[in-house]
Amino acid sequence: MLNYAATSSFNCHNNRFTPPPFSSNYTLHPSSHSLSSSSSSSSPSLSSQFHQNSPLIHVYKHTHFNVSPRTKGLKVRCSQNEPLKVMISGAPASGKGTQCEMIVQKFGLVHISTGDLLRSEVAAGSEIGNQAKEYMNSGRLVPDEVVTTMVIGRLSRDDAKEKGWLLDGFPRSFAQAQSLEKMKIRPDIFIALDVPDEILIDRCVGRRLDPETGKIYHIKNFPPETEEVKARLITRADDTEEKVKSRLQIYKQNVEAILSTYSDLLKKIDGNRPKDVVFGEINSMLLQIQKEKETKKSENAIKLNSQFNKSPATKENWRGIPTNLNNIPHSREIREYFYDDVLQATQRAISDGKTRVKVEINIPELNPEQDVYRIGTLMELVRVLALSFADDGKRVKVSVQGSMGEGALAGMPLQLAGTRKILEFMDWGNDGAIGNFINIGSIGGKEVDEVDDIFILVAPQNAMGNCIIDDLRAMTNAAGSRPVILINPRLKDLPASSGIMQTMGREQRLEYAASFEMCYQFRLLYYAGTQYPIMGALRMAYPYRCELFKRVNDVNGKEKYVILSTFPSRPTGDEINDAFEGRTRDKVKKSSGFWGFLSGILST
Repeated sequence: MLNYAATSSFNCHNNRFTPPPFSSNYTLHPSSHSLSSSSSSSSPSLSSQFHQNSPLIHVYKHTHFNVSPRTKGLKVRCSQNEPLKVMISGAPASGKGTQCEMIVQKFGLVHISTGDLLRSEVAAGSEIGNQAKEYMNSGRLVPDEVVTTMVIGRLSRDDAKEKGWLLDGFPRSFAQAQSLEKMKIRPDIFIALDVPDEILIDRCVGRRLDPETGKIYHIKNFPPETEEVKARLITRADDTEEKVKSRLQIYKQNVEAILSTYSDLLKKIDGNRPKDVVFGEINSMLLQIQKEKETKKSENAIKLNSQFNKSPATKENWRGIPTNLNNIPHSREIREYFYDDVLQATQRAISDGKTRVKVEINIPELNPEQDVYRIGTLMELVRVLALSFADDGKRVKVSVQGSMGEGALAGMPLQLAGTRKILEFMDWGNDGAIGNFINIGSIGGKEVDEVDDIFILVAPQNAMGNCIIDDLRAMTNAAGSRPVILINPRLKDLPASSGIMQTMGREQRLEYAASFEMCYQFRLLYYAGTQYPIMGALRMAYPYRCELFKRVNDVNGKEKYVILSTFPSRPTGDEINDAFEGRTRDKVKKSSGFWGFLSGILST
């Protein structure tokens, strides 16, 4: 009997591409194009679609690229540069409004000011707008938490993410700045317009408003065009010298409070100059930031080309399944092979709009049922996935379930013990990804933040007497259309004397668990009841068919994996045994004897 553990292989059609081999331990074999009768007849369109006509987006390491099936060379197209994120601060009459208009016009950023947001939310009658209205009607200041919630909500919209944003006069207090920091919202630059107090006072006191047009004039610097306009100008109630001095004092206190948060990003600009001169300096700074972002993308593309253009073989040959998989610990090359294999399949699924996917990979170091299981290997896999999405500008929430149950029943699966601490202390690189684009959390609806773009859940599983499904469902509901990726989930019911996970609700739990589509699966095949020798492997990588391999020894005594068949979905035990014994699928036989297969092993 064979034990089942799962893998598939790459096809070496001209329109498929795989990364270069890591070591000589990898055997190269072309995938078989011949299918048994039932497979080829049952899903011809699927085979045609997946293996002949579809140009694909592949992902390797942390950069995205397109491979054209009709070209011999590899063309790298970097994803869109991360947009600008700018904060600007300035005292009353510092010219901040004018500079904001010029920045938006030049760079196309989304202009966000708290005044506009407040008016918009109040006018829309939203829940938070009604809260703000209560404070405004009573003459009280709108609390920091209400204003910050509005700002974060605006920053989370697609236009701000795609075009970039310009935060005008926000944050204004240390509490607001810290709220943004906790949400990992940080600008590329903090611009502070610096104008002497006497100039600011003169600008405010001499300022006049045309009530009919809303246009602002200044009696010295920008007088009205006609006597008619001049006659109807009024002075705003807060443009008296006394009130201007008071506002300046408040402004200085606020700026002083937030400078510690953004001191490394602060750029002071002399605002006591013509507006075009001031903007010229701001423009140069923003262009330099854009250039640095483009340079970083170009460097990634160069590295990618270097990795994939080392030899013609890397473009057209398939590198096969790594050998010696029962040698523990696995070599760095073997681990990186599977990290990249999982990464490519997951990226393809997410690029195709899949939002609920799962990865099941049970090589010995990732199989918790074996005594060679290594939690560090699982953490490395999670890190590769998270950094890949973060490098594409996504904000990733990596979630590990916490303790479940209460009192004497409280606890967590042994497989996950210490996992969160490992994630928090492991090396995430020097680019500031952790804490900015990658955050560690738990599983549950309350763990979903507005700024999160994608969620990676580490081995979510039921424990004896405790069910993770409810927390998992709450999290996916809160995530909405944002992708959720499960890594090695174990969601089968585990009944206990407490009554948890008994018959009631089981159908709904299993239905929910099955709602996650497999984007990658790799299992090794053994004799039933043993873990040696490896007889073969089953591999599926989205969007391709499941491929079944047999491990054989060549004339030189070296092992290799030879493809036996492909399947449109995960094969049954009988189908695997038929393929190993060379039986065609139209000859239905009951597996028995030496090759008998335990059907229960195939259940999820």
